Parts: sequence; C-alpha cells; structure tokens
Amino acid sequence: RGSLGLDLATTVDVTLIDQQPCKISTAVQGPVKINGHAYGALLLGRSSSGIKGLFVLPGLIDSDFTGEISIVAQTLFPPIHIPKGSKIAQLIPIPHLTAEMQKVGQSIECGNVGFGSTGGLVTLTVPMCDRP
Repeated sequence: RGSLGLDLATTVDVTLIDQQPCKISTAVQGPVKINGHAYGALLLGRSSSGIKGLFVLPGLIDSDFTGEISIVAQTLFPPIHIPKGSKIAQLIPIPHLTAEMQKVGQSIECGNVGFGSTGGLVTLTVPMCDRP
C-alpha cells in the first residue's frame, strides 16, 4: 500500500570491522518478476539504515540478471553489527524501457555474474537550438 520498495533482509550475521564495502547475502534470486514479467530494479538503502550509520551502496539490477541479489554496505564508524534478518535495503522495480533501443542482431544477456556491465552505449545529444 503506497510503498515503492520491496524490503531486502540479510541472511547472515555480519559485523563490519572497517570502512571497506562488504557484500552481504540476501538469498533473493533474479530476475525480479512482477505479474510474470521481468523487471529491472534499483537497489537502495532504507532510510533507517542511514540513520544507524550504515550506508548501502546503490546498485542497478538488470531485468535478465539470474544470480543472487546482494547488498553492498559500508560504515564510516566501525564496528557495526548487522543481525541476520535485518531489513537494510530495498528494491525499486523499474520496467525495461530500453528493450526497444537494442540493435537488431545484438544480444546481450546478463546471466548470473553481476557486478559488471552488460555493455551498450547511449549517446545523448542536445540540439544546438536548445543549448544555453
């Protein structure tokens, strides 16, 4: 009811002992599906995580990603303990709006690797008459 995000919880106890980013398991597998359709998703920290000094690094989950969706978090004030089952992140589903932009014959699949790029380059232009 009104919430845009789907909460993600940790599946293990984690203690961040330094300021290095840490990859945390969620046991949630991609792709993100809604009514049988694959969606991409934006992974963000919950506002309650930031208040506690835990920063969730944002991530983009492709609609064809089939691996485990992990949370990458860090703190500036270690140590910080994150108990198993803590809801520290959220997924914001987004439709695959660039599907129509892919060139004919070009097939790029994300698979289950994650933490990388599936390629593709978009060059945005502004007409000269619209420039300042």
